Amino acid sequence: MRRSLVIATAAAALASAVALAAPAAHAQQFINVLTGGTSGVYYPLGVALGKIYGDKISGVKTQVQATKASVENLVLLEQGRGEIAFTLGDSLKAAWDGDEEAGFKNKLGKLRTIAAIYPNYIQLVATKDSGINTLTDLKGKSLSVGAPKSGTELNTRAILKAAGMSYSDIGKVEYLPFAESVDLMKNRQLGATLQSAGLGVASLRDLSNAMEVTVVSVPKAIVDKIGPPFVSVKIPANTYKGQDKDVETAAVVNYLVTHSGVSDETAYQMTKLLFESLPELANAHVAGKDIKLETAASGSPVPLHPGAVRYYKEKGILK
Repeated sequence: MRRSLVIATAAAALASAVALAAPAAHAQQFINVLTGGTSGVYYPLGVALGKIYGDKISGVKTQVQATKASVENLVLLEQGRGEIAFTLGDSLKAAWDGDEEAGFKNKLGKLRTIAAIYPNYIQLVATKDSGINTLTDLKGKSLSVGAPKSGTELNTRAILKAAGMSYSDIGKVEYLPFAESVDLMKNRQLGATLQSAGLGVASLRDLSNAMEVTVVSVPKAIVDKIGPPFVSVKIPANTYKGQDKDVETAAVVNYLVTHSGVSDETAYQMTKLLFESLPELANAHVAGKDIKLETAASGSPVPLHPGAVRYYKEKGILK
């Protein structure tokens, strides 16, 4: 009788231990998607990606975080406060190199690449009545250069330097996100804004629909002075209301990045679902149409995550 009681007690204890351990064994995984301002391109694409991962990766809960974009995203990744993030290629290189001037006090060595995605177009747009028609016309005028130490702000510095200018040549420099820049322009309190984003970014569409604007050229000669990762491209005619001609400018490739603490399986699933869900991303923003598997594994200054490598090998992109 006593032996049976001992066995029953032990069995009950074991069952209790198993029950307590079960939630840990099936602990919900968390994916925080780091994006940018809500009026940019990163955010709608990030929202779509978060939904895809939440719906299609078993046991995963996702969150989409609006941020100041590239630089902040990379710092948060290094700290383990995000699992996947959008970033500009030049910011990514600066983070990997530990470029303090770009906002990185130390090399961010935990960063790993998921994919090269679409190009960011450097879009310099001025109000028609500002008299800003060329880069040199910015001298003495007001310009919003993006949030401090953001990817856009780093792009602005590079463009001005190649044109033989600096912030000291600008009459007034504002460090504002896209939507706030546009609001000031609508109120005639700002002459121009430089926005590094996918074509058809919501903020500039809003601005061109509200008032007459000039899309200012960044000539190929200026872009060539900067060199990689900048390339010379054209903003196609009619991208924005009133823009009836192609406009030369620069572009920088965007990347989706993770960190070394993310498991190979999770990185594999994030990469796989990215390319299996391109129609959903294109529906979220037109920039999603420019994401191509063929070029996804090339050009990054940061190593690919092993989970991403596994997917690219399966698809024959890497040997």
